[in-house]
Amino acid sequence: MKIFSTEQIRVADKLTIERQNITSDALMERAGKAIYNWMNRQLANSGVKIHIFCGVGNNGGDGLVVGRLLLEQGYDVNVYVVNFSDNRSQDFLLNFDRIKNLKYWPQLLTKNDDLPSIGINDVVVDAIFGIGLNRPAENWVAALITHINKSKAFVLSVDIPSGLYMDKAVGKNDAIIKSNYTLTFQLPKLVFLLPETGIYTEYWEVLDIGQDAEYLFKEPANENYVSKFDVLQVYKPRGRFSHKGNYGHTLIIGGSYGKIGAVLMSSEASMHAGSGLVTVFIPKCGYQTVQTAFPEAMVVTDKNEAYVSDIKFDINPSVIAIGPGMGKHAETVDAFYQFLLQNEKPLVVDADALNIISENKKLLPYIKGRAVLTPHPKE
Repeated sequence: MKIFSTEQIRVADKLTIERQNITSDALMERAGKAIYNWMNRQLANSGVKIHIFCGVGNNGGDGLVVGRLLLEQGYDVNVYVVNFSDNRSQDFLLNFDRIKNLKYWPQLLTKNDDLPSIGINDVVVDAIFGIGLNRPAENWVAALITHINKSKAFVLSVDIPSGLYMDKAVGKNDAIIKSNYTLTFQLPKLVFLLPETGIYTEYWEVLDIGQDAEYLFKEPANENYVSKFDVLQVYKPRGRFSHKGNYGHTLIIGGSYGKIGAVLMSSEASMHAGSGLVTVFIPKCGYQTVQTAFPEAMVVTDKNEAYVSDIKFDINPSVIAIGPGMGKHAETVDAFYQFLLQNEKPLVVDADALNIISENKKLLPYIKGRAVLTPHPKE
């Protein structure tokens, strides 16, 4: 599943409106209805109190659609407009009028108003800020966000927890909604998957709002989220009479004194991923550890006791991974260089080997087009 940038998401919206010959308001109605349908399935017309906090942009417009649909079905709803700006999106204004047509007037919140009471058993819908946020919230809005977080109510965020940015790190003192569940539109957001920002939503789910399928398919993405359903598309069931020799042979090179665990875990992961055979090339100090902790692996040792110094093996692997726990001893660097000169196998370069490459640019020509770097070096 692709992960798009803010600009790509905006293009997706624009093309959807043009190619499907709909209005931006109709697309907002889809988004709000998708949120409403999810909530209605979970709540089943229960008597829970729902507080919807809407900003004055399109994220707030989504919130107003949700509020209107819930009110029409008899839910106990309080809708608040967090009035942090005089600039309102046209679709927000349109949906503000629609909810007033139900003879319901949302409560306008300003910096001079008291914070609304929220019960621990209530539900909060967070639709204050969307993906376009690029600066911290004003002090009084930050106080509202803190108030919502302290309420211990169940918090459902629309598209993205308010206060998060799409394309930069959060500040130490930024006020951010801590969401129990985020319902995002069409594709996941990168911030859900990073340790510094993923902590602000406990769970997330992607809702399909019918964005232009051609653009979603053809537009390249810098990041991709791999889910169970993505894996199932490439999963190959094993034959009834197959054996380990039919499923490739992985060679993992790495380890050094005190750092055998990295190459050990890599070898275990390789076999769990489906490699039929796994061989580990390590310094002599790791032989007993690997053979004891993971006897399924075959072991080839370097002539050196403490680190990799001369990469030589007499097996014919299908693929090679190099780097975990390998260290950057001078002899190791030279051995890595000599290995690259003669290697013709598919190669995954990781950990210490990647650091060696970043510090020795002369190695780059020997891996370009022949290796996968993980993670990618800065250059």
